Amino acid sequence: MSPTLRRIAQIVSLLLVSSAAFAQQYPTKPIRIIVGFAAGGPTEVAARLVGQKLSDKWGQPVLVEARPGAGGNIAAEAVAKAAPDGYTLLLPAFAHAVNPAMYEKLAFDTEKDFASVAMVATSANVFAVHPSVPAKNLRELIDLAKAQPNKLTFGSAGTGSASHLAGELLNSMAGIKLTHVPYKGAAPASNDLLGGHITSAFPSVALAQPQIQAGKIRALGVASLKRSEALPDVPTISEAGVKGFEVLSWYGLLAPTGTPAGIVTQLNQEVVRGMHERDAVEKLKALGADPSRMTPAELTAFIKGELVKWTKVIKDIGLKATD
Repeated sequence: MSPTLRRIAQIVSLLLVSSAAFAQQYPTKPIRIIVGFAAGGPTEVAARLVGQKLSDKWGQPVLVEARPGAGGNIAAEAVAKAAPDGYTLLLPAFAHAVNPAMYEKLAFDTEKDFASVAMVATSANVFAVHPSVPAKNLRELIDLAKAQPNKLTFGSAGTGSASHLAGELLNSMAGIKLTHVPYKGAAPASNDLLGGHITSAFPSVALAQPQIQAGKIRALGVASLKRSEALPDVPTISEAGVKGFEVLSWYGLLAPTGTPAGIVTQLNQEVVRGMHERDAVEKLKALGADPSRMTPAELTAFIKGELVKWTKVIKDIGLKATD
């Protein structure tokens, strides 16, 4: 081995040893998890669940701080600029992979400024119609929509939300045109679906399940690639005729780029362990979500895939953020 290569190997070895030593001492002070949405919402609930599990394990306080605004960008910027020491973390959601295409300029780079830590949980919405719609399955709905373009509608929790982009992706992949009707939240959209004021929507499985079971709305497909345990008799949209269709709401955990690998690994292991404990699983189920076992590398690949998917959809429909 040449002197230069030997020196490089020594440096790499020292860095690995330093990272491992730093991780062994971690954490020695309170950790902050910053979320970009208002207190009480599912993102903050997921963050508090993560915080509780980490605090129980390590005996250090884990503080959840809500910094709502700009679709989560205010929180993301704060974490991107924080010290990469494992004490300031971001718990982003679906919007994190949508915002780069929605906003003309961001104060951070979604891919370069964050280190993936863990996928906390994922959840799927379900495509449902009002019973007055004559379509009994997704194929019939697609045929109906092609025969009556722009006549059928779909409601969403707001422009740029997962339920909005799910409808736009369905339009694109199925070659149809359902007209978007935005609401200020999932609840009013679901209420208008129940009342027949809109023909369809993509409510969360947790929100829709009681109404589906009561026959008040008809489920045509689940937006994940795997059937929902809560709705085992409902096919996925991919199974029902739009192959490869997938829209997941998700809650991840990120750190500033440069956070020591040992700390990232430690956090990943503890988040995965904690989210699969029985009480955590039950709390996630109440949100319509399932815990994940993604590694940091798998989370990075997932986010990259989301960025590609939603950038195309957003550009195709010409969508821009208004705040």
